[in-house]
Amino acid sequence: MSEKNEDRKRAARDRLVQQREQDRARERRRRTLIVSAAVVGVLALAAVIGLIAANAGKNGKGSEAGPAVTPSGATGKDGLAIQVGADDAPSTLTVWEDFRCPVCAQFENAFRKTITDMADSGRIKVEYHLATIIDGNLGGDGSLRAGNAAACAQDVGKFAPYHDVLYRNQPAETDDAFGQDSRLIELAGKVDGLDTPAFRSCVRDGTHDSWVQKSNKAFAAGGFQGTPTVLLNGESIFPKKGNEEISVANLEKWVTEAGKGKKRGTVGATPTAS
Repeated sequence: MSEKNEDRKRAARDRLVQQREQDRARERRRRTLIVSAAVVGVLALAAVIGLIAANAGKNGKGSEAGPAVTPSGATGKDGLAIQVGADDAPSTLTVWEDFRCPVCAQFENAFRKTITDMADSGRIKVEYHLATIIDGNLGGDGSLRAGNAAACAQDVGKFAPYHDVLYRNQPAETDDAFGQDSRLIELAGKVDGLDTPAFRSCVRDGTHDSWVQKSNKAFAAGGFQGTPTVLLNGESIFPKKGNEEISVANLEKWVTEAGKGKKRGTVGATPTAS
C-alpha cells in the first residue's frame, strides 16, 4: 500500500513538473509575440515618421527650389525678422512662431492688445520670426504656405494685420487648411487693401517659400525648444521669466523695468486688422 502511495506521489510530482514546463513554454511564446509586435510597431512608426519627413514640402511650392527672396523691410541677421514698431524702441520682443501652432495662437490672442499698445507707444519693437515645425511633425505645408502669405503681406506693409487675422482664424492643428492658397487669399479679404492681384500672385507662386524655410533652419540652429519662443531683450519670458509666469500684468512690469530711464522710440502707427 505504501509503495502504491509513493508511486501516486511521484506521478503527481511528474505531472506538476510537466505542467510548470508547459506554463513556462507558453509564457516564453507570449513574451516573444509581445516583443515581436513591439518591434513591428516601432518599425511602422519609424516608417511613418520617415514618410512625413520625406514628404514635408514635396509639393512643388514646398520644395526649396531657389534663392530666398527676402520680404520688403525684413530686418535682423540674414533679413529673417519682420519688425513691428519703431527702430529706436528701447526694448526688443523677439517672437518665433508657427502659424499652425495652437499655443502660438493662444499667446497671440491673449497678448495681442498689450503687445500692439507697447509697440504703438514706442516702448518695444517686435521682431517676428517664422518656423514650420508643425509641417514637419504632422505633414502638410500649412505652416510654410501661411508664412509665405504673411511675407507677401509684409511686401505691401500689411504683415501685422494679416498676421493677426491668421491667428484669429487658425484651423485645428491637424487640419492643414492653411496649405490651401484659396483659404489664405480668402482671409486676406479681412485686411483692407491686401487682396490684390500682386498679393494673389505672390501667394500662388510661393515667392517667399525659400525665405520661410531659411527662417525655419535658423530656428532649428538656434536650439529653441518649441514655438512660441518669446524673448525680451534676449531673455526668455515664455512661459515664464525666472520664477514668474507670464501674464499681461507681468509683461507690463517686465517691459517697464527694461525701459526704465530710457527714451521711448518714435511713435508710428502700426496697421491693424479690419
